[in-house]
Amino acid sequence: MKRWLLVGSAVATLATAGAGSVAQAAGGPEALPKQPVAYGTGGGAATMSPYATASAIDVLKHGGNAVDAAVAAAATLGVSEPFVAGPGGGGYFVYYRARDHKVFTIDGRETAPAGATPDMFLGPDGNPMDFETAVESGKSVGVPGQVATWGVALRQWGRRSLRSDLRPAIGVAREGFALDQALSDAIQKNQAKLARFPASAAYFLPGGQVPAPGTVLHNPDLASTYEQIGRNGWQWFYNGPIAADIANQVQHPETSPGTTPVAGGTMTPQDLAKYTAPLKDPVSWNYRGYTMYGMGPSSSGGTTVGEAMNILSNFDQTGDRIAALHRYLEASKIAFADRGQYLGDAAYVKVPVRGILSPEYAKERAALIGETALPTPVAPGDPWKYNGAAAARKYALSRADHEQHTNHLVVADREGNVVSYTNTIEQIAGSGITVPGRGFLLNNELTDFNFPTGTANSVAPGKRPRSSMSPTIVTRDGRAVEAVGSPGGSTIITTVLQTLINQFDFGMTLPEAIEAPRASQRNSATTDAEPAFINKYGPALQAKGQAFKPTDYIGIVAALSFLPGHKLQTATESWRGGGGSAMVLRPQNPDPRGGGDLSDYSADGEGGDG
Repeated sequence: MKRWLLVGSAVATLATAGAGSVAQAAGGPEALPKQPVAYGTGGGAATMSPYATASAIDVLKHGGNAVDAAVAAAATLGVSEPFVAGPGGGGYFVYYRARDHKVFTIDGRETAPAGATPDMFLGPDGNPMDFETAVESGKSVGVPGQVATWGVALRQWGRRSLRSDLRPAIGVAREGFALDQALSDAIQKNQAKLARFPASAAYFLPGGQVPAPGTVLHNPDLASTYEQIGRNGWQWFYNGPIAADIANQVQHPETSPGTTPVAGGTMTPQDLAKYTAPLKDPVSWNYRGYTMYGMGPSSSGGTTVGEAMNILSNFDQTGDRIAALHRYLEASKIAFADRGQYLGDAAYVKVPVRGILSPEYAKERAALIGETALPTPVAPGDPWKYNGAAAARKYALSRADHEQHTNHLVVADREGNVVSYTNTIEQIAGSGITVPGRGFLLNNELTDFNFPTGTANSVAPGKRPRSSMSPTIVTRDGRAVEAVGSPGGSTIITTVLQTLINQFDFGMTLPEAIEAPRASQRNSATTDAEPAFINKYGPALQAKGQAFKPTDYIGIVAALSFLPGHKLQTATESWRGGGGSAMVLRPQNPDPRGGGDLSDYSADGEGGDG
């Protein structure tokens, strides 16, 4: 098996003896160390889990490319971060291919089953049902897209088999991982939810108790599930006994004795058999000489980040920082107004993507920004006149967002291929339902639909709920210079936006941009903001009419950038969410030139050996 040799307090390098798995620290099942920033060559990765990042590095070391490493990392996150990842969820995969400078995306978002109805989240009185009641039920579970995303990505661009790429995650699941404080706290906060479902209680609450940090968790059920998928192929997940087990648990959720039964959903094995994770064109926009690529609908991330940046491109943001931050908050407010009106699954509703991302429309919307804050809610604009087509049906405005918890990972390989991949099971612990004998939680993605009918994001059979996930790749002259993304529900959009403008407008390095305090304005009366942001900028921005509501932290960024001399920098959080894990294949000392000006940086197909 593979054993970890810990080098200082930074990067773990791998010694291999046989074809086995990623294991614990040599000498015992201790928690792997985390580091927020890594520099070097040969490729690298950043995730919220050192086990997942190490899995990506292991695959890169043994001949895999960025796509292989991203699949390995995502599968391992399903083991070590089971409350926000796993085969019971879905996500969005953005890939930059270095040899021809093209960007591709996979829509692995979950879908509503054929039996879903527009009023499925309304009570007998016609009002929306209680949100938590909806979450903890089979009604909330969408057809999972995660495993299909892995299969499609590897079929299109991978270098190794799915079976090989799942081996690191299988090793962690079998040999165990040390529970960290963040996951222990999450189990504590969700104890009642987990206790309601026997298979969830058995794994996360052994003996009826919350496991303490440092407890080693083994997941042989998930290891077996991954082994079966690897042996039989990814389609087997959707056509074999796993699909039957998922559908059965969705229709008839098993609850613990003494707890209130929960409603079942309508998902059938046929819903899983019909699932597809389609390849889609990315959306793109330009900012300060760079081209950004992101996810189009069913995600609202790319269009909303893009609209806000297009609005800001009408201003010089390099001068007065308070004025620049005021405009950042206003641009986000305006973009969210259009998001609430127009964004939904483009296979079901007409979405004016071209109009929303039109520079002319951005100029029109930018004219709304003055010296003081706009009253909220700001009304949506009319992007249809910039869309090249007649206006479509105007759906009812939707404002409620329940989307919360996610994970994001980035990977680059030595050829300069890049993956930016956000995936999730939605709420912490998803629906709370673990599929018995399979070792993974089921999502509650269908509660990302607006519960009222008549909106662009209302429920329909086969439809994908609107998401805020914003995996982004930045290019200059066709070459990738950065990849970035974050979890955090609708704050994902503002987190990605703020991380980018921190660099392009304020001259921060990538680690500085991640570390900087955050604020998230989403067309509401108050802006969620971290205490450090309020302390530093609050009084001056309040004088401009901005109002703030403190929150512990916003987002958990994972990102990478290419530095001069074919060096790579991977970066994530030092403290938010318990901190993340950044690694490179061959670590070096940090580039003394820093990393604020990205103009000379790019992946040029030689990003590995320096």
